[in-house]
Amino acid sequence: MKEFKHEELVEATHNYSKSHLIGKGSHGCIYKATLKKGQTVAIKTPSLGLCKLQDTSKIENEAHILSSISRNRFLVNMLGTNRNSSGHMVLVMEHMSGGVLHDLLHLTTPGSSPPSWCRRAKMAIQIARAVEFLHESKPLIIHRDIKSENILFDSKSNARLADFGLAVCISNYDSLSQLVDSVSLPAGTIGYLDPSYTTPCKLSTKNDVFSFGVVLLEIISGTKAIDVSRAPASIVEWSIQLKEENRIMEICDRRVNMPQHMKCAIRHMLVLAMQCVSSDEELRPSMTEVVTKMERFKVSIWLDMIKCLVNIQRRKKDRFKYVQHHHR
Repeated sequence: MKEFKHEELVEATHNYSKSHLIGKGSHGCIYKATLKKGQTVAIKTPSLGLCKLQDTSKIENEAHILSSISRNRFLVNMLGTNRNSSGHMVLVMEHMSGGVLHDLLHLTTPGSSPPSWCRRAKMAIQIARAVEFLHESKPLIIHRDIKSENILFDSKSNARLADFGLAVCISNYDSLSQLVDSVSLPAGTIGYLDPSYTTPCKLSTKNDVFSFGVVLLEIISGTKAIDVSRAPASIVEWSIQLKEENRIMEICDRRVNMPQHMKCAIRHMLVLAMQCVSSDEELRPSMTEVVTKMERFKVSIWLDMIKCLVNIQRRKKDRFKYVQHHHR
């Protein structure tokens, strides 16, 4: 992994000025910077509060996780690291210019409009592939904080999974029950956090599967994971209730008209999302199973679209024949 010079990063961010600040979270700050070679990057530093507390474990953990895996087109990859003047870790990351999934779905970006159903299906598959890559890595990686705020888009509108501050690297899957000492407490974000993940020894890939299921419901519904104006406020409980009442398609975002050729695939995606958020961990699919099913949905979308186009052409021909016949 490349070691960047402290002076280069200071110059590229104008000494980490507010004008370069593009993101802020509980673990750190993100600055947009253009390096001397013209490459635009994102520079992640630990937050001032954490530095004062001498707690930079999250950013150190992220550096450790990302340096242990190969670059992947479904992740926001790390390009290198640096130590600032205080000796704290700084990460140089790929810059994602396409925005954040949370903002896109909930229209917090001025002038934005809800994503099309085709784009939603595409991003869902890309996110699933990102999580699958982590779960299939050697050593295995559990993200522990999959949520719409941690899914960014690159310049080509491809979805990428970000923020590995809470991720856990496991060299031996069979040793999960011995992780009590190395994983302090269950971690994640309310609304996305698996209710089954109550103690460190309950950590498993199925926790990420649950969180992915919540994101999938969020993508399809266009509503937030927790919304106090909704009853129930939890997107999981609300969706399960609609499914039990045989109203599963009412989960779908009504702001965007759904093409006929998408309806079958979206219904299948909703059923898959329900499986992912099942209270019974044994019923949740693996991420490899999720990706396999979603790829089938993609094929069915194309087939249904072709059928729709054929039917449209057939109706046009029939209409033309009808007009020709009545004008003779």
